[in-house]
Amino acid sequence: MLKRFFTDLKKYFHYSVIAAKSQLKAEVAGSYLNWIWWVLDPVCFMLIYTFIFGYVFKSNEQYFPVYIFIGLSMWEFFNKTVQGSVKMIKANKSIVSKIYFPKYILLLTRCWVNGFKMLISFSIVVAMMIVFQVPITWNVLYAIPIVITLFVFTFGCSCFLMHYGVYINDLANVITIATRMLFYITGIFYNLETRIKGYGTFLNRYNPVAFLLSSMRKSVIYSSTPDLLFLAIWFVVGVLIAIFGIRKIYKEENSYVKAI
Repeated sequence: MLKRFFTDLKKYFHYSVIAAKSQLKAEVAGSYLNWIWWVLDPVCFMLIYTFIFGYVFKSNEQYFPVYIFIGLSMWEFFNKTVQGSVKMIKANKSIVSKIYFPKYILLLTRCWVNGFKMLISFSIVVAMMIVFQVPITWNVLYAIPIVITLFVFTFGCSCFLMHYGVYINDLANVITIATRMLFYITGIFYNLETRIKGYGTFLNRYNPVAFLLSSMRKSVIYSSTPDLLFLAIWFVVGVLIAIFGIRKIYKEENSYVKAI
């Protein structure tokens, strides 16, 4: 299965990149501000959350605007990819029913789209770090394995959701509710360990999205080394989920056309 996966990935990789570029262009087609919305959207949300939690609820996190922006950038990648995966096959019915290609390529394309937007957000993070004079050390390089782990874990989970979304119509509603709950226990705009006494450390370690957000903040903002053991564990977990998800798609993808 892995040999087939890498063969197909090599064959369709260029297509996934071209498709991602087309989706990005289609998103801003007809818009007056065009691609500027990819910058304005996360910045506006950051300003709102900074005002509410930084000034109204008086958060004492150091470099709070940067703190929130990192959380929002990573969360948006995970959330939009996961939620979009549920209806991905049905949304591409015209393509799926006419030609064959590994269906996870659709998901990979969406990962490129959301990943590109996350990259733009991270470029804004760099600018904010300069403005707020955040010390930059070599620990910032840990951002690379953290982002890779987030990508792999998100892709793996989305493979299963894409598959079962073909057969379970209510799955999209369930995932919307689940991600909304996850949003509040992931620590996007507050520190789990200081705000949730007793359970914060547990959530920060065993909620993979919360762990990756916290690790990114530690390495980028606070010049600390993340928990490398748990980072490796979540990477392996993500790889295993992705392997089983791809295997499931290969096994069942021929029946998708009949189901939709």
